[in-house]
Amino acid sequence: MPGVINAYHAMMAEASGYRAIYLSGSGVAGASYGLPDLGMTTLNDVVEDVRRVTGASSLPLLVDADTGWGNAFMINKAITELARAGAAGVHIEDQVQAKRCGHRPNKEVVSLGEMVDRVTAAVDAKPDPDFVVMARIDALAVEGMDSALDRARAVEAAGADMLFPEAMPNLDDYRQFTDAVDIPVLANLTEFGLTPAFTTEELASVDVAIALYPLSAFRAMNAAALSVFKTIRSEGTQASAIPAMQTRDEYYEFLNYREFEEKIDSLFAAGSREGNVQ
Repeated sequence: MPGVINAYHAMMAEASGYRAIYLSGSGVAGASYGLPDLGMTTLNDVVEDVRRVTGASSLPLLVDADTGWGNAFMINKAITELARAGAAGVHIEDQVQAKRCGHRPNKEVVSLGEMVDRVTAAVDAKPDPDFVVMARIDALAVEGMDSALDRARAVEAAGADMLFPEAMPNLDDYRQFTDAVDIPVLANLTEFGLTPAFTTEELASVDVAIALYPLSAFRAMNAAALSVFKTIRSEGTQASAIPAMQTRDEYYEFLNYREFEEKIDSLFAAGSREGNVQ
């Protein structure tokens, strides 16, 4: 499941053969608002990006709902609004409201009871049985594996459809979760974090069902953009960077630009014929 940070990336992911896509909270914060992933974006911020992505792609979209933006009523509202915007599912986590990136130090988590309440509120707000409520567990780094597994079992009992154990450093860590629950388990393979770049084959060997790459394309895009900016600034031309660029035709291909162009031409042609008849 690749992460997409805008509508065009969603279209490219769909054309590449994926069956589902993901919208990262960090991606929304950084790409759309220029903010770090520290709980500073609102429900409305995320809903706007969800609308844009789901308007451009037919793939199911999993959305990062962070901590749910508030109490049970706010979580209920969040699920309703995200579903209305086209999301196929969300994940909600057990960090405190002033959350941090899951792979950064000094995280804090709420009590097991509060996390169960969050999941219960989210499940209660599901618009239909197919909408996915995924529970993200950040407790490993804070309270250890036993606590994380207790939380996994508790959120499953509360109705979570899938499980997202965050920041697992070892392959066997996933095995402990897949053994502990009977719902699908996701592995977050974000780069430069605490989880190695396990292959899909390795993850399948411990019964992980979903491999998530939340910001892989975004990071590559950022590095490419910075390189172009520096090239133009230093060389006074983009010429040396052009071979690495997407061509105009490639850009148009994903947008079906030619079809739109032909439609405009046919409409104008029809209008011209009608004008001549009159």
